[in-house]
Order: sequence, then C-alpha cells, then structure tokens
Amino acid sequence: MKAKFEQSEAMTPDEKFNAVARLSQALEENFITLGELLSDIKRGKLFKFKGYGTFKEFVETEYKMSISLASKMVQTFDLFIEEMDVDEISLNEIGFDRLQMIRPLVQKSDWGERDEWVDLASELSTADLREHIKEYREQQKEADTDVKKVYIDQYMEKMLAWFNCSRAELNFKLALYFQDADAEAVKKLVKERQRAFETELQTNKEDAP
Repeated sequence: MKAKFEQSEAMTPDEKFNAVARLSQALEENFITLGELLSDIKRGKLFKFKGYGTFKEFVETEYKMSISLASKMVQTFDLFIEEMDVDEISLNEIGFDRLQMIRPLVQKSDWGERDEWVDLASELSTADLREHIKEYREQQKEADTDVKKVYIDQYMEKMLAWFNCSRAELNFKLALYFQDADAEAVKKLVKERQRAFETELQTNKEDAP
C-alpha cells in the first residue's frame, strides 16, 4: 500500500493537478488517491504554482469542487491512511459515504476504538451503521464523567496555581511559550502522549470489573 501512495511524491505539481482533474470524474472509485493528491497539494501549498492564494480558491476555481468535499477527502486520507495505516482495499469496500459517517467519531476515539469503528463500517449497511452511531452518541451524552475534561481541569488548576494568575493571563503566557516552538516537534510529542493516555484509558476500561 505504501509503495502506491509514495508514487505521488515523484509527481510534479502539474502532474498532480492533471491527476486530480481526471480522478475527480470518478470520486467514489478514487477518493483515496484524490485525497492523497489534494493532501499533498494543500500541505505543500502547491496551489501557489497555479497563482492561487488559498487551497479553497484553488479547488473551487480549478476543479469546480467545494472546499467541503475537498477537505473531507484530505481528512479521510490523512486519518485512515497516513495516521491509521488502513489498507486501501478495506477503505474502498467501506466506501466514501460510510467513512464520512465514522470519521468524526474515529478522530475522537482512542486507538483501540478506532479499529472497531472501521470494522463496524465494513460489516454494517449504511442504515444499520447510522442507527448504531445514533445509539452510540446517545449513550455518550448519558456518560457522567468525561475523563479528558477532568484531566484538563486538573491541569488548568495546577498551571493557574503555578503561575498564580488568571485564566486569561495563563493563555497569554502559553501563547508566548508556543509562538516560537517547532510545530512539527510539538505535534509529534502531543500525538505520542495522547496515544499513551488513551491506551491507558482503554486498558483501565478493560480491567474494570
């Protein structure tokens, strides 16, 4: 799977533009490849080669494609391929529509639950998946404790006491701290710690009586 997606790295900007134009004619069959190409174009700001100032202006003018649809394809590729490394065959079998149904839930789920959502999307019909998601969301609303919120509250209490300042002043101090930070390094560290945090949560759930 990786070899196929690495092919786009060897493409020139013009080749990527032409590929998007061809593939957009058959979205359902090519949404993964389209997502990869659009992700490359957005991340590398390649739309500037065409004289566009923003990715939104580029896709809407060049391909008559809504930014909403383009963003969904980019997010689908980034999440399911780049981050989760799900194979292309499985994603094609699930289809673009069902992936959009589970994508917001997958983004908020821990690593173990992410795989479960992909499995459900591959097993259930669109109607059954929609009903399952509806029931899941209702159950989530009934949950009394949001562990992440508790974690955030504890962190904020600690930081406010540490700096002995208001919430607004703390936000300002954090902005000063992060303004010159290496964004990629911070993103990598946060991703690693989030994964460890969520893995521990899942382990605690499984060990609970």
